[in-house]
Amino acid sequence: MGVKRVVDLIQKKKSGNQITMLTAFDYLTAQILCNAGVDVILVGDSLGNVFNGYETTLPVTVDEMIYHTKAVVRGNQTSMVVADMPFLSYQISSLQAKETAGRLLKEGGAHGVKIEVGPSQLSDVAEILGMGIPVMGHIGFRPQSVHQLGGYRVQGRKKDQEKELIDIATKLAKMGCFAIVLEMVPPHIATHISRLIEIPTIGIGAGVDCDGQVLVTHDLWGMTHRAPKFSKQYADIRTAMTTAVNAYIQEVHTKQFPSPEFYVE
Repeated sequence: MGVKRVVDLIQKKKSGNQITMLTAFDYLTAQILCNAGVDVILVGDSLGNVFNGYETTLPVTVDEMIYHTKAVVRGNQTSMVVADMPFLSYQISSLQAKETAGRLLKEGGAHGVKIEVGPSQLSDVAEILGMGIPVMGHIGFRPQSVHQLGGYRVQGRKKDQEKELIDIATKLAKMGCFAIVLEMVPPHIATHISRLIEIPTIGIGAGVDCDGQVLVTHDLWGMTHRAPKFSKQYADIRTAMTTAVNAYIQEVHTKQFPSPEFYVE
């Protein structure tokens, strides 16, 4: 079976099958997600928070995104790999947007890009699509606009916000985007958008009626200190890893490790 493509995701929506998307920033995580059968691996700019320890995604650079995308692509065989376009990599001009998207495919090896979209980014999306690059839109709460939006807040509660979200989603679908991420959007709005447009919607904190769901894998694994309210922890790997490290330290201190069976002669 080959790598999943845009047509496979759209077919999933048509057939009513849910799409799964998770983040990866390295080779081994990509292998795990790919082998588990995840449809889309997102090399998200959330690596700024999870991998680099930044408070926001804003410091992440294009070069960092390319570096991590290359690692993920090497570990992937069947999932579609989508790379985030980080802050200040498309806001200056459409030419800059096209260059960034092109680099993420040409140098990073991604199959498509994800871009956070407000009204002013619609023209950039059109330019990127015109290059033949698959684009996933991202609306609702947009982490790169965290300061403008007044913090991590649900978007679409006001009527004018709701109208804008529906308008942008409709335009992105008509322009040719292959999917749209809906982040921190009231479920009734996500449901309406999902039924209104023909392309898949991928929810994160947007209810169950989206055509798929996405989470940050480190949140899912229980590795982060403070996971968002909408993120379910399916494991407690942080505790297991800490336990293993503590056991190693204890055995080294007491000279239990390495025992004879680990000697190399």
